[in-house]
Amino acid sequence: MTQPIEDYALIGDLMTSALVGRDGSIDWLCLPRFDSAACFAKLLGDEENGHWRIAPLDAAVGEPCTRRAYVDGSLILESYWETETGTVKVTDFMPQREVAPDFMPQHEATPDVIRIVEGISGTVRMRSTLRLRFDYGHVVPWVRRSNGDRVAIAGPDSAWFRSEPPVRTWGEANSTRSQFPVTAGRRVAFVLTWHPSHRPRPEPCEPFGALEQSLADWREWTAQCRYEGPYQEAVTRSLITLKALTYAPTGGIAAAATTSLPEELGGVRNWDYRYCWLRDSTLTLGSLLSTGFLDEARAWREWLLRAVAGDPADLQIMYGIAGERRIPETELPWLRGYASSAPVRVGNAAVDQLQLDVYGEVIDSLYLARSAGLPSERHAWRIQLALLDFLEHNWHRPDEGLWEVRGPRRHFVHSKVMAWVAADRAVRTLEGDPSLDGDVERWRAMRDEVHRDVCANGYDPERGTFTQYYGSAELDAATLLIPRVGFLPPDDPRVVGTVDAVRAELGSSGLVRRYSTAGSTVDGLPGDEGAFLACSFWLTDALHMTGRREEARTLFERLLSVRNDVGLLAEEYDPLAGRQLGNFPQAFSHVGLVNSALTLASPA
Repeated sequence: MTQPIEDYALIGDLMTSALVGRDGSIDWLCLPRFDSAACFAKLLGDEENGHWRIAPLDAAVGEPCTRRAYVDGSLILESYWETETGTVKVTDFMPQREVAPDFMPQHEATPDVIRIVEGISGTVRMRSTLRLRFDYGHVVPWVRRSNGDRVAIAGPDSAWFRSEPPVRTWGEANSTRSQFPVTAGRRVAFVLTWHPSHRPRPEPCEPFGALEQSLADWREWTAQCRYEGPYQEAVTRSLITLKALTYAPTGGIAAAATTSLPEELGGVRNWDYRYCWLRDSTLTLGSLLSTGFLDEARAWREWLLRAVAGDPADLQIMYGIAGERRIPETELPWLRGYASSAPVRVGNAAVDQLQLDVYGEVIDSLYLARSAGLPSERHAWRIQLALLDFLEHNWHRPDEGLWEVRGPRRHFVHSKVMAWVAADRAVRTLEGDPSLDGDVERWRAMRDEVHRDVCANGYDPERGTFTQYYGSAELDAATLLIPRVGFLPPDDPRVVGTVDAVRAELGSSGLVRRYSTAGSTVDGLPGDEGAFLACSFWLTDALHMTGRREEARTLFERLLSVRNDVGLLAEEYDPLAGRQLGNFPQAFSHVGLVNSALTLASPA
C-alpha cells in the first residue's frame, strides 16, 4: 500500500536523512550521505525493498499513528499510538554527526538512526520489523548475531542493530523482528548504525543521552533565528528543514531528500533531487541572511565558490553535495516506482544542459553576500569577472532554461533576464567599490543591450505579458521574478500585466503551474504535473509588490494549508486530489515560504 507523500516526516543528521511514515515505518534512508544508495527503499517499491516499522503488535498494515509532531525547535519526531490497552510514544531522530575541521571521508562519523519506544499509560505490546536492503532495495544482506546484537553485511555496507535494554529478537523471512511490551514509564531504544564493512564496529551510541544532546543541538541552532514576524512557526519549521537538507561537511544544500517521487502519479516525470542546484542559490542565501543564519549563509556561499571554480564554459546547473561534477543518470528497473510511477532514476542527466540563467544566479548570490557584509576575497570577484566575460559572448544563445526542459533549446525570457541580472550586479559592485578590477561601462552596455532585447522580443504587447520564450504564446511562472530581481519596477504595466496573465493562464485552484504542459512540446515530455509550490510563493511576492497585499496574504495562507501535519512541503501539489507531488521535502518550496513571509512582513 502506497502512503501519500504528505504522510511522511523527515529526520536527519545534517549528512543524510530518512522519511518516517504515519504508520511508523521508515521507508527511505540513504547511508551515509543524502546521495548514497538507499538501504530502505520501500518508498519507491514495496516492503521487500527495505523498511523499518515500529508499531503496536495489533496495528494493521498501513494503520497510522493517532497523532505526531516534532518536538518544538527540533527535527525530533514524536508519534503517539492510542490503543485499547494503553498509549505509547515512539521518538525518532538521528543524532547530528561531528564534522572534524580537517574533514575527509575517512574521518566521517558513523550515522545512527535511533527509535525510542516509551510507555505513556497502560500496557502496549509492540513489534519492530527491520528489513535492510542495500543498494536501493536490491541487495539482501547476510545477517548474523554478535554478542547479542545483529550485524548485516553486503559488499561495502555494514549495519549494526541493537536494543537497549535487550528485547526478544529473531530472524524471519529475511527480516529482523522484535516483540516486547511497554508499560507506563518504560523505555526501549533501538539503534541502527551504518559503517563501511571493511572497518571495525564503531563505538555504540548511548541512545538516551543522544536524545538529550540532539534536542539541545537543535534548540541551540533555532535560537539564532532573528525572524519575529507573522507565521513564525511555519518559518521556523521551514528553516529547520533547510538546515536538515544541508550537508554539514561542505555547506551544500540538497534540493530534496529523495529521488523519483513523481510530478504526476503514474507518470514519467521522476527525477533525482539529492543534489545542489545553482538556480536555488540567491533565494536560499537571501532567506538565510534575512533570518540570522550567517554561518549557514557563509558555508553555502563558500560551497558555491568551490563548485563553480574552473572554466566558465564548464559551469553546470547542479553539482553533488560536495561539489562533484559527474552525476550520471541511470534507471533502477527492480523498483516499480512510487505508486507505479516508473522509471526510478538516480543521477540527473540535466547536469549537462546549458542554462544561461545560472550565471546570473551565481553572480547575484555573491553580490548579495557582499552586500550583507559577509567577508569577501579577491578571488571571488575574479571568478565573477570570468563568468561575466563568458556570459557577454554567450547570452544571445538559446538554452534549456530554468526548468531543465528536455525539448529543443529556446531563447527563454527568464534566462535573458538573469543575464541582465549578472551585468546589473557587476555594475552595482563596481559602483560600490571602484577599487575592484573591471570595466563598469562595459557591463553597463551589456546590461542595456540585454534589457532592450528582452523587452523587444520577450514581451507580447497585444496580451500585455512577458512570454516563456521569444516568439511564443506560452507563459512561464518564472517571469513573476522580474520585479523581484529589479529588471522592471513592480508598478510597471508590463509587470502588472504579466502577473495577471500568469495568474489567469497558469492558475490551478488558486495556485500556479510552472508552465502549460497541455499541447505544449517545450519540455519534450509526456504527461502533466501539479501546481509548482515555489512558483505559487513567487505569485504571493508579486501580488504584494504590485500593491495587492490582502490577495497576497490570502494566497500565502492557502499555501500554508497545503503543508502536511508536521509542516513539510513537496515540490508540487495536486489541488484536485489534495495530494502533494514530487520530491520531498523540497528545499525550493521551503525557501519560497520563508521569503514570502519576509515579503509580507515588510512595510508597504
